Amino acid sequence: MSENEKNEKHKGARAMLRTLVIGIIGGIAIWGGLNTAMEWTNRSEFCISCHEMTIPYEELKKTVHYKNRSGTTVQCADCHVASSKTPTDYMFKSFQKLMAARDVVGHILGTIDTPEKYEAYRLTMAKRVWERMEARDSKECRNCHDFKTMDPEKQKDRSVVKHEGAMEDGKTCIECHKGIAHKPVHQQAEGGAAAKEG
Repeated sequence: MSENEKNEKHKGARAMLRTLVIGIIGGIAIWGGLNTAMEWTNRSEFCISCHEMTIPYEELKKTVHYKNRSGTTVQCADCHVASSKTPTDYMFKSFQKLMAARDVVGHILGTIDTPEKYEAYRLTMAKRVWERMEARDSKECRNCHDFKTMDPEKQKDRSVVKHEGAMEDGKTCIECHKGIAHKPVHQQAEGGAAAKEG
């Protein structure tokens, strides 16, 4: 092999190495930027920057999920965007962020920009969340709650029976706990059956 051929081979190898390093650094920068933006938009302060989202946020603040004896609290994203503990979760989380753009579009178009419009559209939005949570076996709930670690001694008798039945029947949290953090509208979805039973 001639000296020129060796030099060309080394130049090619250096160019490939340089391209690889730039690609790796660029990939890390893009992923880091996307992840930082995703986490920044997961803050409740960001969610309630659209004034209509202050409606469900004020409802949340009146529940045990916001203020309780242990001092734990959840934010909007804890229930509405899955945590990203696995690559599949991360992809779902990214998809949820895209779906959340509907609320931004609703804000811009004025679909839900008044309390009256928000109430008129509330059941549609709730059904969308319930369907998603049910399809994922209430993963957002299970990030904090787990049948296996529940202490039946600290639950009401009725809750113990219901949770045991749910485990046997393979039910997921949201099937029984609709309206747990926001205004309950599930009776409307069930044709008022729940309201008549009470």
